[in-house]
Amino acid sequence: ALSGDNLASLSVSLQTAFLAGAIALVLGTWAALAVVESPMWLRRITDAVFHLPIAVPSVAIGLVLLIAFNSRPLLLGGTRWIVILAHTVLVLAFAFSAVSAALDRIDPSYRQAAESLGASPVRVLLRVTLPLLMPALGASAGLAVALSMGELGATVMVYPATWKTLPVTIFGLTDRGQAFQAAACTTILLLVTLLALVVLGRIRGRAAVR
Repeated sequence: ALSGDNLASLSVSLQTAFLAGAIALVLGTWAALAVVESPMWLRRITDAVFHLPIAVPSVAIGLVLLIAFNSRPLLLGGTRWIVILAHTVLVLAFAFSAVSAALDRIDPSYRQAAESLGASPVRVLLRVTLPLLMPALGASAGLAVALSMGELGATVMVYPATWKTLPVTIFGLTDRGQAFQAAACTTILLLVTLLALVVLGRIRGRAAVR
């Protein structure tokens, strides 16, 4: 399970999960901050747009991305980036939801106090809002990584031969009747995902203490 193509697939899964999770976290946080004080109708539209990818089968998401980015001017088909994009789209909703919920629970008096002391909007964001959001950001990152590590439906539709995640490898092994090797790879996938969640959980815990 830790040799040859299996180890390469594990590395691909980790790289994809952390890249897609980071991108989704940045975009989801930005969107949540952008609409937090918007009218309710705009917040509902934004919420619906960000949750749309999880309302349809992941295979459909993969097919849509394959069609959309399989021709110029933005040709991503056959590259690692279309896999990372697919994972980002699928985990983006969870990052947006977690940050939005955390923003609703933050007492606005913290921001108002900083503004009354002359802090600029950027300083309020960096020194007040984001530190208060760190526990939610850590939880979002952990969820994004866990979901990405196990994603299969959309990945099967878009992955190139040079960027094959471990779930795709496991699917191929079971398809060829190699159930025991697939089980070994699945065990490795579970252990590595758990380890990644433990590390992110410790980071989240330290952020909460601060």
